[in-house]
Amino acid sequence: MTDLPEGFDNIEHLQKTWNQEHNRRVDRYFRDVQGNGDLSGVRPSLKLACRALDNDNVYASWMRSDLFYNVIGYGRKNLAVFYGSKFDNAPGVAGHPQLFFVFTQDESASPPEESPIQHEKSVRLMKFSCIAGDDDGSSKPAISKANMTELANEVKSQFLSASRGITYTTGNKSASYTDPENGFAKGNYLLVNSRAEGVEIYQKICNVIDVPFKTDKLIVNDPDKPSTTTVTAGKVTVLGKQVQNRRYRPVAILRFRSAYISLGNLVPPIFLIDTTLRNQSLVKYP
Repeated sequence: MTDLPEGFDNIEHLQKTWNQEHNRRVDRYFRDVQGNGDLSGVRPSLKLACRALDNDNVYASWMRSDLFYNVIGYGRKNLAVFYGSKFDNAPGVAGHPQLFFVFTQDESASPPEESPIQHEKSVRLMKFSCIAGDDDGSSKPAISKANMTELANEVKSQFLSASRGITYTTGNKSASYTDPENGFAKGNYLLVNSRAEGVEIYQKICNVIDVPFKTDKLIVNDPDKPSTTTVTAGKVTVLGKQVQNRRYRPVAILRFRSAYISLGNLVPPIFLIDTTLRNQSLVKYP
């Protein structure tokens, strides 16, 4: 680890870093406003109020942050609109816990006009039941905290390297692995840039849940339509406003972020590991 220079001020470094990251998001959100904003209209005035200044005190920084993230609502940007919780309803395949793997693009690698790409992949834990007894019609034992902790440690072993989430390249190819008896339902696929990428991720998932990986169960579909980028996707006009058109299966490097288990019904998800540290998980990271 490099020694810090003499007289290094942690608070000054924190404020400078916070200002840079905060203003980067403000500039992206108000990209239709020139410069740092002014008093010529509503949006220029809002941008002027949101942008952090080097001489801001803690109270001013908090007010700018609260205005931008909560009052204007940037913190809720791009969230899906739904009623209730996405875990309110029992899953389509009732009875067995569902293990999710979350992968996202590093924010620094995401184009300014786009939000980081996020993909999820799930598998059913067919060796376990969500609930105790035979209420679900299954003779499998109910999954326990000990079972989940064991899975969490295996996820950590398979999906972390050098204390960071592993990466893979997503693209326009869909890799579907169908093995219903072992929890891989038909129609569930992973977007990849090559067959090798699909093999690697599915092998790791199989290792986590302790089932054999079978090459003949993996089908990779290579569509005629190529991936598009922000530039090639172009812009479209919606309600008289130019907006970025949706990219088609863009090529990007995604990093493993977290794994959680859903038991369906009204039970909150249980996080096995979370490299973002936003959720309390069963095993520590790193």
